[in-house]
Amino acid sequence: MVSGKEPNGLFDDLLFPKIFRTFRVAIQPTKLIIAFLGVAVICLAGWFMDLGRTVVVGTYGPDEVTELGIYMNSLDEPGAAIQAHIDKYGDTGERAGVFSTLWHFGSAKFHTALRELFEFNFTSVGENLRDCFRAVTWAFRYHYAYCLVFVTIALAVISVAGGALCRIAALQFAQGEKPGLTEAVRFSVKRFSSLFTAPLAPIGIMLFMGLFIFVLGLAGNIPHVGELIVVLGTPLALINGALIAVILIGAVAGFGLMFPAVAYDGSDCFDSISRSFSYVYAQPSRMACYTVIAAVYGAVCYVFVRFYAFLMLSITYCLLQLGIWTDSSTTGVDKLSAIWPRPEFMNFLASSDQAPTTMPERFAAWLVWLFVLMVVGLIVSFIISFYFSANTIIYSLMRNRVDKTALNDVCTHFDETEIETSTAQLQPGQDQ
Repeated sequence: MVSGKEPNGLFDDLLFPKIFRTFRVAIQPTKLIIAFLGVAVICLAGWFMDLGRTVVVGTYGPDEVTELGIYMNSLDEPGAAIQAHIDKYGDTGERAGVFSTLWHFGSAKFHTALRELFEFNFTSVGENLRDCFRAVTWAFRYHYAYCLVFVTIALAVISVAGGALCRIAALQFAQGEKPGLTEAVRFSVKRFSSLFTAPLAPIGIMLFMGLFIFVLGLAGNIPHVGELIVVLGTPLALINGALIAVILIGAVAGFGLMFPAVAYDGSDCFDSISRSFSYVYAQPSRMACYTVIAAVYGAVCYVFVRFYAFLMLSITYCLLQLGIWTDSSTTGVDKLSAIWPRPEFMNFLASSDQAPTTMPERFAAWLVWLFVLMVVGLIVSFIISFYFSANTIIYSLMRNRVDKTALNDVCTHFDETEIETSTAQLQPGQDQ
C-alpha cells in the first residue's frame, strides 16, 4: 500500500494520461490471439445455433424485413406487429438466425454511432446505443430459450478470454511483464468461477429482492385484505426498490472493473463486486472522466486500426488488379472483381454485382471472403482487447486514488504458490 494525501482536483498528478497507454497494451499479439479465439468460438456457437433459423423474414416492397426490423419500427405495440408478421410470413417467408440478425443489426448501429460520434452528434450516438439495447430486448423477449443458451456459452468464453486479457494487461501495465498465452489462459481457467459469477451475482441479488415486490403485488389480489397487505408492505418495497437501483447503477457503471479486480488482486466473486462498486461510488466523477477518455481514445484507435486494415486490403487489391487483366467467365466483369469486390472502408465484405459462375471462381471467391473475414475478426479482436485493457488500467488508477495502492502493485502470490507446488512435485524425482 502507498500512503498519500487525498488529491484536490480531478486531474491531480495527471493519472489520466496513463489511459493513452491502452493502445500499446491492447495491440499485443498475444492478446489479439486470445481475443480472436474468443470471438471465433462465440461466432461458431452462434452460427451453429442459427441452423434452427427461428427468425421470420418477410418481403415488404423491395426490402426484406426481419422480426427485429418490425420490432424496431413498431414503438407502440411491437408484440402485435410481430405476431402479424409471423402470421403472414411464418409459412411462406424466409428464415434467419437470431445471432446473424443481431450481428448485422449491431454492426450497422455501431458504425453509425461511431460516425456520429466524430461529428459530435451525441444525441444520435445515444439513439443508436438505445436501439442496440432494444434489439437485445427483442431477442430475450421472443427467443428467450435461444438467448439463455447462447448467453451462457458467450459468458463462459468471455470469462476465460476476458480474464486472460485483463491478467496480461495488469502485469504489463503494472510491472512491464508480458506473460505468455498459456500462462494467462491458465490463470483465467483457475479463477473461472469468480470471473463467471461476478457479472451474474448482481443480477441474482436484484431478482431476489425484486421477487419480494412481485409477491407483494400478487398479495394485492386477495379480496378485502389485499390492498391492506400492499399498503403495509410498501415501505419495505420502497427500500428494496432503492437497493435495487443502487445495485443496478453500480453493476452497470462498475461492470468493466470486475474482471480487472480478479486479475489484479486475485479477488473472488463478491470481493470483485465490492471493489467495483466502491470505486464507482467513492469517486463517480473521476470514474466517469476516465471512462469518457477511454471511450473517445478507443474510437480514435479503432478508426486508425480500421484505416490500416483498409489500406492493407486496398494496396493488395490494386497490385493484384495490375497483374490480372483477363476477364471472368461472368460477362462484363474482370476476374478479380468477380472473386473479390473492391474493399470499402465501411464494408470489407462487400458482395460482387456479378457472382462467379464457374466452380474454381466460386471456390476462390469463398477463400478470399474467408481471408477478409479473418481481417474483420482481428479488428473485432482489437476492440475487445482494447475494452479489457482500458478497464484494467482504469481499475488500477481508481484503486490508486481510492485505496492508495501503488500502480505497480499486482498480486502474484498465487503464481508463486503454483511454482512452489511444481517444485515440490519435482523434488522426489530429483532425490532419486
